[in-house]
Amino acid sequence: MLFDLPGSESPIIKVLGVGGGGSNAVNHMYNQGIIGVDFAICNTDAQAMDTSPVPTKISLGPMLTEGRGAGSKPNIGKLACEESIEELRRYLENNCKMLFITAGMGGGTGTGAAPIIAKTAKEMGILTVGIITLPFGFEGRRRQQQGGEGLSELKKYVDTLIVISNDKLRLIYGNLSLSDAFSQADNILTTAAKGIAEIITVPGYVNVDFEDVNTVMRDSGVAIMGTATAEGENRAKRAVDEALHSPLLEENNIEGAKHILLNITSGTKEVTMDEIFEITEFVQEEAGNGTDLIWGNCFDERLGEKISVTIIATGFEQRHIKPSVKTTTGSERIVVSLDDDAERQSFLQKKTKLSDISADDSNPNDHSTTFEFDNIRSSIHQRSRYNYDEPVARPDYRDQQRAEEEQRRLQERENMRRERLRSNVVKLSNPQTINDLESEPAYMRRGVNLDDVPNSAEPALSKWTISDDDDPELREGNSFLHDNVD
Repeated sequence: MLFDLPGSESPIIKVLGVGGGGSNAVNHMYNQGIIGVDFAICNTDAQAMDTSPVPTKISLGPMLTEGRGAGSKPNIGKLACEESIEELRRYLENNCKMLFITAGMGGGTGTGAAPIIAKTAKEMGILTVGIITLPFGFEGRRRQQQGGEGLSELKKYVDTLIVISNDKLRLIYGNLSLSDAFSQADNILTTAAKGIAEIITVPGYVNVDFEDVNTVMRDSGVAIMGTATAEGENRAKRAVDEALHSPLLEENNIEGAKHILLNITSGTKEVTMDEIFEITEFVQEEAGNGTDLIWGNCFDERLGEKISVTIIATGFEQRHIKPSVKTTTGSERIVVSLDDDAERQSFLQKKTKLSDISADDSNPNDHSTTFEFDNIRSSIHQRSRYNYDEPVARPDYRDQQRAEEEQRRLQERENMRRERLRSNVVKLSNPQTINDLESEPAYMRRGVNLDDVPNSAEPALSKWTISDDDDPELREGNSFLHDNVD
């Protein structure tokens, strides 16, 4: 009797690096290790692929580019990808259910090829997640413009898009060396892919499977993803706060999200019920009441006493990411195209120059008027100048400071209110606390001192006096005040 032994199937989650930036990120992920995923890179630059440790490599457009790259031209990257699309399709047909596409926008291969790969995966029914970086400001305006166009094209075909701004690296980490700056960008891409993939591949007590992720991320558009770890006192609150306010993400406001996937991972010091309550309550307050929250819990011994929180928020209304250009002063200047409003510009007329006026044209216009002045050289005794500009009021900095102080005071009151509500909920969850509340009067818990009053068993003293003699006596009470019934 013969038995067919099941072979080792390829992982259902694949991470594909496209172009130079995407391949560098996947190289970093491969060295770091992500549980239960398959890595691959594709590029037009054969030299860059030869140095990669990733075993699966797909050459894009070998006939078109001959392995020499796309020359920072997205149309060349697009054509090269179309030439090798069948090889990419065969790779995706190998048990792929979820595909991460990592790419750096602004160059040639990543900008041009990533949308083609996403479109192919979408047609095959694969859950497609794009994790891309926007170029640094010092890379030039042309590269930023190409990055914005590539981002818009990729957004048409991916189920979920996570955008990371490289320009924010300098604001956070300071003046890094060039290699360290790109290394930090690779770290962020790795964190995003690892945070999503290991929600599926790492089992837990409250398990989150592939279908949960599929529900949250399918056709969801721009997503917000954050992850953070913390240990020590208030570790749950600090972890969820850092995860929700990651400054590296292009967007980090989860208000209005329709779906939120929340994963809580702990190590040797297991997460407590109060910590789970604190994390979920914080997320619900930030997102709003209409959010569908799916949460899971995992165990990872490598965390030790740390706690890790990963949040994926999707289902926002349409959010448009405007490309920005850094000015020499460091401030952001939004580039707005004027071509879309040509009708509004129709009233502008071409400025007439002296060279456009012919010297032979001696016929004046019919509506022209001629003025003649006598005694032009008369002396001018006084010259007056008038300024017709509207006065600009200087801002009152004292009012601004008072407004900021008032805002700070209101925020402190709000924080105190939340802490008070949270402490009350925690107290009511403990049976011993409920017993104490029932057995101890409220005035004693609040430390209120009551005046001693006569006991009800003591006889009341009457103001009337009964005696045997008829001698007159003085009464303490006033009969006109105390003897009237009404």
